[in-house]
Amino acid sequence: MKIKALRWSNGVLEMIDQRVLPASFTYLPCTSAASVAEGIRSMVVRGAPAIGVAAAYGVALEALRLLELDSESFQNGIDKGLSVLAQSRPTAINLFWALARMKRLLESIASESNACIAARLLAEAHAIFAEDIRINRAIGAHGADLLQDGASVLTHCNAGALATAGHGTALGVIRSAVEAGKKISVIVDETRPFLQGARLTAWEMVQDEIPTTLITDSMAGFMMSRGEVSAVVVGADRVAKNGDVANKVGTYMVAVLARRHKIPFYVACPLSTIDLSVKSGLDIPIEERDHSEVRGFGGICWAAQGVKIRNPSFDVTPVELITALITEKGVVYSPDVKKLHALFV
Repeated sequence: MKIKALRWSNGVLEMIDQRVLPASFTYLPCTSAASVAEGIRSMVVRGAPAIGVAAAYGVALEALRLLELDSESFQNGIDKGLSVLAQSRPTAINLFWALARMKRLLESIASESNACIAARLLAEAHAIFAEDIRINRAIGAHGADLLQDGASVLTHCNAGALATAGHGTALGVIRSAVEAGKKISVIVDETRPFLQGARLTAWEMVQDEIPTTLITDSMAGFMMSRGEVSAVVVGADRVAKNGDVANKVGTYMVAVLARRHKIPFYVACPLSTIDLSVKSGLDIPIEERDHSEVRGFGGICWAAQGVKIRNPSFDVTPVELITALITEKGVVYSPDVKKLHALFV
């Protein structure tokens, strides 16, 4: 896919405004850590890997913005930028992974000049961007082998090029299978309430001319019961060390249905999404977003006035419902603590 969710252009990070796709296509410029954090918070950019890449660029942008300050003020300013970025969204671990990586680099070069530090931070952000594409390609290659020619793959939310630096995780598996010559069709859950499936995943698949059918979230069970789903492939925002997976709300429901119908349920994710510090899915923080996302969309309100609303943005799929994790190091069937630890050796 030639369109990139993020791009560096003339000293500015530009991000596709995913809030208005597919009706409108536009890049929004970011020039500071605060503007990147607001882009993450407001869903201009979303998807765990893309959030991590954006955050890395946010640190670099802050360093470039503060170049003319004295050394102490420069370092303090970058630290504040790191803090602002860390507060943008709580669930996607790639955000914190990228910030930790940038902070380690910053600490290792703290004695250098402001200009040198800014240049090194920007180079590191570029490296994280390039690595994410290579990782997604590797995930795609491993996952493509799991899909049979003629498979109909159901996916939930958007784990494609728009959610990463490029190619995608779950959609990367589908793209790689198609590139390998397999005939693959896709069933896309609309993914209420933000409609990432209807607006983003369906749009990506149409751009790639991959046969795609859009359904409401509540239709997934019907499609499975009629034998119309060969496999489920989703992405992830955080994987606990026992293999529990936090992903867009509704994923758990799809996993339960897949188990009921004996359909393989695969999670495609980079190692940076695995959080070995979290014991299980019960310990993963779940973001609650603004109630307006549930009341309506695009300025239209369909909810009754005065009704109570909940809007958890993610849910947790227990490891026992997951057939395998697809990572850049290969496919991990029936993941558990031991198998996940082995990936980092």
